[in-house]
Amino acid sequence: MLKLSICFGSACHLKGAYSVLNAFKALIEKYKVQSQIDLEGNFCQGKCTEGVVIKLNDEIITNVAKEKVHNIFMEKVLGGKHH
Repeated sequence: MLKLSICFGSACHLKGAYSVLNAFKALIEKYKVQSQIDLEGNFCQGKCTEGVVIKLNDEIITNVAKEKVHNIFMEKVLGGKHH
């Protein structure tokens, strides 16, 4: 199971954390991988100037904008299996 955490601390919230969340939720639904991903919100990852910050298992990814979600999802979640 892949654990995906999205930061909703003040800085990330202001930089679009909810649009990042919605983009991930749409892709999770589209590719029907709900049973493979534990999606959660959390607070500060300690990299406030680099938000939106997400964490995939133990990997922290910074500066995530909703425009980057598709590529992150394809590479990190699906592993390039789908197009």
